[in-house]
Amino acid sequence: MIDPRLQTLRVLHELGTVTATAEALHLTPSTVSQQLRQLSARLGGLGLLEPAGRNVRLTPAALALVEHADALFTRWEEARADLAEYADGVAGRLRITGVATAITAVIAPAAARLREELPRLTVEIGEDPDENRFELLLSGRADIAVVIPAPDGPPPSSRLRSSREVPPPDDARFVQRPVLAEPQDLLVPAGHRFARCARQGVTLAEAGGESWIRAGDPADQHQLLLTACAGAGFTPRVRHHAVDWYAVASLVAHGFGIALVPRLAPVPEPYPVVRVPLRGEPLPVRRFVAAVRRGTEEQPPVARAMAALCAAAGDRE
Repeated sequence: MIDPRLQTLRVLHELGTVTATAEALHLTPSTVSQQLRQLSARLGGLGLLEPAGRNVRLTPAALALVEHADALFTRWEEARADLAEYADGVAGRLRITGVATAITAVIAPAAARLREELPRLTVEIGEDPDENRFELLLSGRADIAVVIPAPDGPPPSSRLRSSREVPPPDDARFVQRPVLAEPQDLLVPAGHRFARCARQGVTLAEAGGESWIRAGDPADQHQLLLTACAGAGFTPRVRHHAVDWYAVASLVAHGFGIALVPRLAPVPEPYPVVRVPLRGEPLPVRRFVAAVRRGTEEQPPVARAMAALCAAAGDRE
């Protein structure tokens, strides 16, 4: 119902280059350029792009048009939600993207519940580690994204420029809802002095003199480590880092340091390591939010899936 060339302009604003826009929309760069020329002609020859080195950037008029397009797409999603009330049952395809631990903890259980309750609804799940999941939402390649906001909040720009950025909670294009709060534990060697505290736990301040391994995705876990340790009154001495939990467990087992690990992260059995819960304040917690395009939150498939995600999270608490 809305001119699809407006969506092309929105995605170009988001990604910054014609090539990236073409990849996101499964078009060729020449098709993207042609659509934008056609849109310019439709607007009476109004200039939408201007050179910026070897790339292009949106003109002030194009930026104003993007704001109107954002509002139009929100209203369209709201209209679809209203019209869905007249449909017979919940059917179609729903695409959910999320980080690996979110798939394990809430997405897979929620999708299994939807499969039983709504057999006409096809749910597709993807981890998409190399994608910005909000760009997937914006381009229509995903309907729900379960992500981890940065501990210190989002970057100052409301537009996404890297695969790791998360927009602020008040970004008008999205609705973001808390889903799950995941505590953090310490991972220590089996012979460590903390290993005998696996039941009662330790405070983070007690680990101030330890050597640390930066464990997991630096985009969220490293910042969470720094923030939590600062709250406990020290700066961690990070000596090593690894993303894969097998690698993390091996480093810890061989005495290269201790690590902060999410409660949902798997700890490989063969390694002589002990997971020790943290107690007291500050208590580091990793939070998951579920995000959708604004206006879609009341559409039956999305609304039912969001409820299933919250239910799956509640089952873990």
